[in-house]
Formats: sequence, C-alpha cells, structure tokens
Amino acid sequence: MMQKCAVALGSNLGDSLNILETTITLLSQHPSIELISHSPWYQTTPIGPPQPDYFNGCAILKTSLTPEHLLQTLLSIEQKFGRIRREKWGPRTLDLDLLLYDDLILETPSLTIPHPLMLERAFVLVPLADIAASWVHPISKKTIEENLNGLNCEGIKQLVN
Repeated sequence: MMQKCAVALGSNLGDSLNILETTITLLSQHPSIELISHSPWYQTTPIGPPQPDYFNGCAILKTSLTPEHLLQTLLSIEQKFGRIRREKWGPRTLDLDLLLYDDLILETPSLTIPHPLMLERAFVLVPLADIAASWVHPISKKTIEENLNGLNCEGIKQLVN
C-alpha cells in the first residue's frame, strides 16, 4: 500500500542546487518511491553556528516503504553526497528530513513523525505550503498553511528558475 509522505531537503556545502536536483532525481528513480511533486528552491538564512546560507525545498512522495525503511533510504542518499554529522545544526552537503508520513504519529529511538521541529521552521513550512498547503498536521490538527501563519519568514527567498 502506498503512503503519502513529505520530505524536507536542504544543502549549504558544495554545489547545493545540483545536489538537491540530483536528490530529487534519485528519489524519483527509487523502485518503491513515486515522486508526486517538489517545491521551488529557497535560499534561507541558517540556524546555528556561522555558515553559508542554505538552499531548501520539500518533496511529496508516495511510497510502499515503512517509515523506518524510508528513513534508511534518505540517510543512504545523504551519505552518497558525503554527509558528515559533526555538530548540531552545522553545515552539510545534504540534509533530508522525513516530515510527515500520511497522518501517522510515531516515536521511536531513531524516528519521530511528524518531525518534531517542523512547525517551528519557516524554511520547512514555506516550501511545504507550496505543494501541500492543505495537508493537516496530525498533532496540531491545522493545515500546513495555517501552521505557517504567524511564523517569521524573514531570510527566506524563493529562487527564480
């Protein structure tokens, strides 16, 4: 059975836009994943230690993978681009976060769905609202668009293709 999922993508090291576009291609080519849509890319001010601006976006997928297997797939794609976890919120070649998995609420030692910080992050909700504005967050019971209202969106600018 196919489940609808939302994934956040981010990069601020290397050829970030190429890395993000290639990641979209890799996701679309995976035999257990169907790419439904992806947002435009945004240049965003980083959170955390001093570092280059990020490029962020979101994708909507349908998958037959379990949440844990989808997470492992995302982590393996991060590793293909040399992701090294050195410091919390530090710079990275690729960051993939599983945001939503249908209306599932899950908490395990390795995975929390919905993503626990997504509702605080305009750099996640702005691109997600582009492609899934009416998706209802299973905990807040508000749409993505409603959750975005009131968040500070300074430092987030859409790239023109």
